[in-house]
Formats: sequence, structure tokens, C-alpha cells
Amino acid sequence: MKVAFATDDGLKVNSHFGQSPMFTVYDVRPGEACFVENRAVPLQIVQDEGSRIEMRISLIEDCTLVFLMQIGASAAARVTSRKMMPVKVPAGSTIEDQIARLLEMLRGKPPMWLSKILKTEEVGD
Repeated sequence: MKVAFATDDGLKVNSHFGQSPMFTVYDVRPGEACFVENRAVPLQIVQDEGSRIEMRISLIEDCTLVFLMQIGASAAARVTSRKMMPVKVPAGSTIEDQIARLLEMLRGKPPMWLSKILKTEEVGD
């Protein structure tokens, strides 16, 4: 599954979904995680909230999870309606640590929310 991280440096999950300048994307599978790319959010002339949210969603629409520090209720509703799961993490969390936690969850018996996502992905393959 592809996983996005809201970041401003490609190393830490340190951005709010609606204000993140980029998303770092990894492909995560049981036992491995591979860097895919950094996806920069294009500068927009139109700065209304709806456009800002849609721009970010379209940038990561192939991702299953999006790790972030914060997300507004409207953005969270839009993200989840696109079959993506927002995951809030504490300020200062590194992408590396979050990947390690995710890999650990995949190694054992994943929590119910993650099991559901994995089953959905299996059906889609």
C-alpha cells in the first residue's frame, strides 16, 4: 500500500494536511518499505479552502494512509470519502519511526482499522 506523510522536509511528519507544502510517499508492504517520491504541492492562485483540500487529495489519491499532525473536519471527511485513512501523529514524529511502527503492526496481528484496509486492498488487486 502507498502511504503519504505530510511534511515540509521529507524527514518528519510535521505538517497540517491543509498547509503541508509536500507529501513524502512510501510503498509499504509486510517486511519492507520503499521510498517512492516527494510530491510537492503546487502553488495556487486560488486559495479557498475547498480548492486547497482537493489539490492535496488529488496529489495523494493513490495512497491508502496519510500521516499528519492535524486535519480539519471538512478535509478529514473528504479524505475518508476517497478511501484514504488520515492518521494523526505527535509533533516531531519522524517518517522513519512511523514506517517502523507500521511495519511492526503488519508483522503481528494488525489492529482492526489496519486489517480492514489490508482486506480492501486485497480485493482491489
